[in-house]
This record gives sequence, C-alpha cells and structure tokens, in this order.
Amino acid sequence: MNLTIYVWRQKNADDKGKMEQYEAKNISHHMSFLEMLDVVNEDLTQNNVEPIAFDHDCREGICGMCSLVVNGTPHGPERGTTICQLHMRHFSDGDKIYIEPWRARAFPVLRDLVVDRSAFDRIMAAGGFVSVNTGGTPDANSLPIPKNNADTAMDAAACIGCGACVAACKNASAMLFVAAKVSQFASLPQGQAERKARVTNMLSQMQLEGFGNCTNFYECEAACPKDISVKFIAKMNREYLRASCLKD
Repeated sequence: MNLTIYVWRQKNADDKGKMEQYEAKNISHHMSFLEMLDVVNEDLTQNNVEPIAFDHDCREGICGMCSLVVNGTPHGPERGTTICQLHMRHFSDGDKIYIEPWRARAFPVLRDLVVDRSAFDRIMAAGGFVSVNTGGTPDANSLPIPKNNADTAMDAAACIGCGACVAACKNASAMLFVAAKVSQFASLPQGQAERKARVTNMLSQMQLEGFGNCTNFYECEAACPKDISVKFIAKMNREYLRASCLKD
C-alpha cells in the first residue's frame, strides 16, 4: 500500500521545526510502523535527503524508547501497544498519517522525533531504587510475600518509562509513571526502609522537572502501552499522605 505521511522535522532544540510531507510507497501490511519509517528513510537517503530521526531500541515493546504520536495518539491507535509493535495492517492504502514527537516542556525535542527524556532518569535517581544490601541472589521462597502484594508490584513494574502518559496528559503530568515506580517498591519488603523518603523525593523531583499536576482525565491510562492503571496514582497519594503524617 501507499501512504502519505506528515512528519515533524526539527534540526535541533533551537530550531522552530515544521511538518513535512513524504510518500511511503509499497508498504507491506506485515511491516511494523518503525519498519515503515525505515523504508521511508531509505528512500530519503537515496535522494540525498536527511533521514527522519526517531528513537528505537528493542523493537519488542520492552525498552520504551519508541516515542511517537501518531494521528494525535501516543503510540498510535491500538490500545496496549507500543509504536514498535504497531503493524501497518491497522492502516489502509491511501491513508494520511501525522507523526509527531512527545509534546511536553520536560521532554524537549532534540531532533525531529527524538526527545530528551532524562527527566525520568532524574526522578528515578531521586528515589526510585532500593539501597539496602540484599547480598547474593536469595532463594525465591526465602522471603514470603503475600500474593496480592506480589501481583500489585508486578503490575506496577510493567511500566517501561516510555512517557506516553506525559504526552497524552493535557497537563503533561508524570503522575502515572511516578506512581507505578512508587507503588512497585512500596508493595515489597525490600522497599520499606526508604518508603517515606522515596515518595516525597520522587514527587519533589517531578515538580522540579516541570511536569504538570494530575486532574484525573485518565488519558494517561488510555495511552499507556502496558495498561498501567490509574489506581496506582491513588496508591501513591496515600503513600504521600502516609509519609507526611509519619514525618519525624
């Protein structure tokens, strides 16, 4: 099939940027969205045009690097799917597709579709870790964890930190991302030692990075490729209240 794509092109962080039109020709229905972009880039290269810059790594929906807004929706039209796992069979011959980067002050555009998401790294560095010395690898059954807690931790740990929640939110809030990380550790015995400091430090860093506040529109949950539930935001709020009430 043949498609017309409109892509955000921006030379660097200081460039104003603009949408440019390209033709994606002879695209197979079996291709992934990123493979389609690869084909377009091959044609651009052959015609001495600078290829489209975009982030990717595993192409298996694990790493969270792929970060594109397709026709106004982060990661495209299929729910619970990263852009690297979105296949062209979900589009039709002759379609027009608009491709943009994440739009958030805390995610400045570096070039074309590539944004700087190091703000997430700084939030994690503020408290998204367990520093207790756990020694060698323990036996799986040596530290009993209630099944409900284990399930909650696993559900939260599914977050791949792609930033789709930020791109979907009208306030560019990172609450769903932070909530998933806070909830993951708060549900496990290993995360109890730093439980109070973790939630306060991560939320403080989130504010410093320039992310907005949550106003409960739930767009973050709808756009999340791993279906992270907004229930974790409620859990994080409880964690924050608990930490505030238990301050020394």
